[in-house]
Amino acid sequence: MAGENLPWNIERVGYGDGTGKTVWVIDSGIDTDHPDLNVDLTRSLSLIYGNPSFEDGYGHGTSVAGIIAAKNNGSGMIGVAANATIIALRVFDDAGAGTLSRAINAVLHVGNNAKAGDVVNMSLGSGMSTTLDNAVRTAAEKGILFAIAAGNSSVDCYQSSPARVDAPGVYTISASDVYNRLWDRSNFGASVDFAAPGVNVTVTTKGGSIGGGAYGTSMAAPHVAGILALRGTVYSQGTITGDKDTTPDPIASVK
Repeated sequence: MAGENLPWNIERVGYGDGTGKTVWVIDSGIDTDHPDLNVDLTRSLSLIYGNPSFEDGYGHGTSVAGIIAAKNNGSGMIGVAANATIIALRVFDDAGAGTLSRAINAVLHVGNNAKAGDVVNMSLGSGMSTTLDNAVRTAAEKGILFAIAAGNSSVDCYQSSPARVDAPGVYTISASDVYNRLWDRSNFGASVDFAAPGVNVTVTTKGGSIGGGAYGTSMAAPHVAGILALRGTVYSQGTITGDKDTTPDPIASVK
């Protein structure tokens, strides 16, 4: 722990040793040279037709990965499931643009290749897609665990896939701030299972560094991915204030 940055967001949910755990990150790729990340170069791949690189040109996936699994190695930051193995499934290009078909293909790939107890982080969303929803459900039925961003449009996520999926092993996550309040742009609704930090959080950044000031349910979901990697389930410490539906979201925790 000496020399490590312990951001408020990691401290809030807790952390542990994720060595030997595997988390699949469906996102913009990963900075494979980042000294704080343990990336599986053999199993990582790009779902972008004509572009086989899973290097992160956009930065989003690298930030997500650090929250999940930044190493406890005496420098940088510490992740929730420190030292866990990250597998990058790249669906966003260097501008952060993606397609529904890439997301579906990535989930199908996970369903065919991940093992029970593996975790998938999906900090992405689309309009309603029964195909995407069903792919997530089918993979979850195999014991693969999903952490999914609720979305950042300040609306009920019942019209958003895969955030609207309400099934065992699938966790939809809203974003909260340092005061345990719902972030004003976070989506909400019956399918949301937990809240996690998503306001001014510290993350790993492409280019090998760390940085603060990251926002969104995209950053909340990976906290829960880390908890799932460590525990196989999610615990809670209290509930958020300011929820926009009738049930305040429990605050995700490793214990």
